[in-house]
Amino acid sequence: MNAAVRAVTRMGIYVGAKVYLIYEGYQGLVDGGDNIKLAHWHSVTNIIQLGGTVIGSARCKAFTTREGRLAAAFNLVRKGITNLCVCGGDGSLTGANIFRSEWSGLLAELVQKGRITDTLAKQHNHLNIVGLVGSIDNDFCGSDMTIGADSALHRIMEIIDAIMTTAQSHQRTFVLEVMGRHCGYLALVSALASGADWLFIPEAPPHEGWQDLMCARLEGSRTNGSRLNIIIIAEGAIDINGKAISSTYVKDLVVTRLGYDTRVTVLGHVQRGGTPSAFDRILSSKLGVEAVVALMEASPDTPACAIGLSGNHAVRLPLMECVEMTKLVQTAMNEKRFDEVVQLRGGSFENNWNIYKLLAFEKHAQSESNFSLAILNVGAPAAGMNAAVRSAARLALTQGHKVYAVHDGFQGLAEGAVFEMEWHSVAGWTGQGGSLLGTKRTLPNKHMEKIVETITKFNISALLVIGGFEGYEGVLQLFEARGRYDELCIPMCVIPATISNNVPGTDFSLGADTAVNAAMEGCDKIKQSASGTKRRVFVVETMGGFCGYLATSTGIAVGADAAYIFEDPFDIHDLKTNVDHLTEKMKKDIQRGLILRNEKCHENYTTDFIHRLYSSEGKGIFDCRVNVLGHLQQGGAPSPFDRNFGTKLGVRAVQWISERLIENFRQGRVFANSPDTACVLGLNRKVISFSPVTELKAVTDFE
Repeated sequence: MNAAVRAVTRMGIYVGAKVYLIYEGYQGLVDGGDNIKLAHWHSVTNIIQLGGTVIGSARCKAFTTREGRLAAAFNLVRKGITNLCVCGGDGSLTGANIFRSEWSGLLAELVQKGRITDTLAKQHNHLNIVGLVGSIDNDFCGSDMTIGADSALHRIMEIIDAIMTTAQSHQRTFVLEVMGRHCGYLALVSALASGADWLFIPEAPPHEGWQDLMCARLEGSRTNGSRLNIIIIAEGAIDINGKAISSTYVKDLVVTRLGYDTRVTVLGHVQRGGTPSAFDRILSSKLGVEAVVALMEASPDTPACAIGLSGNHAVRLPLMECVEMTKLVQTAMNEKRFDEVVQLRGGSFENNWNIYKLLAFEKHAQSESNFSLAILNVGAPAAGMNAAVRSAARLALTQGHKVYAVHDGFQGLAEGAVFEMEWHSVAGWTGQGGSLLGTKRTLPNKHMEKIVETITKFNISALLVIGGFEGYEGVLQLFEARGRYDELCIPMCVIPATISNNVPGTDFSLGADTAVNAAMEGCDKIKQSASGTKRRVFVVETMGGFCGYLATSTGIAVGADAAYIFEDPFDIHDLKTNVDHLTEKMKKDIQRGLILRNEKCHENYTTDFIHRLYSSEGKGIFDCRVNVLGHLQQGGAPSPFDRNFGTKLGVRAVQWISERLIENFRQGRVFANSPDTACVLGLNRKVISFSPVTELKAVTDFE
């Protein structure tokens, strides 16, 4: 929420508006006085990394009454405020809309009581409202994500990862209760991200006899070599009759039926706290900017809107329609129309639920397909690679394919470093960082003969390459060699996985979200290290090659003063302007400065050059330090986003490969030689697409 407060404040000042911060939510609006304060640019300095909200929030009974809203209207008119940006859940937004609809009546009453003049009422004759949805439950219809949900998932996954290590050691079963009285989003996504054995969510209650099925599944998992079981339960979990299912009941059931050492962990309010994730900081900043633009463009006839996210773009949504849709979900749950409930939650929720059911436990194929799939990682390691391998392997096995894993990318394929995978080969892979298969940057051109030999030897029918730019370039080389080798006429799919986010054909690559979070955490600590010291500027170098995604996203997430990237050319005059700007800031009350530089943003203006320039020009005002973040951006456990993104892409890639295998099976063999059988799987806005590598070649800068 602080990132939203910062964005709205600064964008409002930027467009020339007076911006007021209202402390303690609607209570502050009703009480007025010092709770409504004029904001300046520096009022919101250094708050982007703070959890909670610096302006406070409070439940307010008074605002639910007309008398309370009358007091609120009086306080706004006194300050000359006619535009209100409300950040909260659907209850807060509904209250704002009621306030707006009553506005003219409230002003008329204030005039009648002699509290304001008729002239003042005419000057403030309408109130514009825009809503930003802040909810860790992600339960607001119309928006892909709400502010706070991703950060809550980060807290949950940190705890699940920690619990899994102790569960593994002691061969325990853990029942983890997460928030979600009416919405199972947090439980569902954390179950998908952790590969939980069983899941309880209010939208999809288990059928009669679930106790037997759950215990059988836990027992089967142990029989196949697992040393732990994870059960995730939303606090609002119910059975098919609407009766509550508690975490204690589930624990007692496992102990009684199976005799396993079982513990309950209730996560509680830890999910609401802590540092916001990079995604939440960037999301809040985008939505805050759009909220101000919407208010500036509003007229008396403009209906109240909420700002939501649609495929990484901020969009304006009709506020009350979205609130009514959100309420429809609860109505359907109350009426036990559970199939409808999952659909009403939206396509993403339904997709998550279907994929969880698909991968949670082993389903033996009805028959063997006689097709075989080889999976390999190519390029530098990226978080989420292992999640993609796991989901791809498991779905392919379910469909009856033989699945091979290839060690060390195309080089391993050339050397025959291939082994067959089973369902349990990939158990526990979702939360693992790096590449468990091993990965190399080697391209196939120099090893084409040997690669063809391996494909022939293992009778490989399709290739799934999970990797960065080298993965895309490698598949392009294999496609171009089809004219010389019939063995390469097989379906090939690339899942983009690189922290640089520079693979053509997709907006997002696996691993980029984790890398941005790693860079952001590093920058947060760097900024904090200057607390209490003299004025200091940090020049921080990020990875990313020639792609400025990491530097730009990290820059937004940490509130950097400048970010230098290859895509936005700059010269010595730009550098001098930035130095002068920082010098002026430092002469006042600002203690710290942060400059980000993408590693290949400029041939001559190196990190060392920029450091020396800032050091020289700021002499006597501030000192300067350099930090090269380096490979810490590639390491660490994958973020919740990358775990789920990898899982979904793995599933979608195998579905596409299976379709191509069936389409191109002729005379007892697979022969796929058309351009649309060698593709990059991409996410563009909200749409999953498969782009032929030959088409992407025309728009790719290989230099």
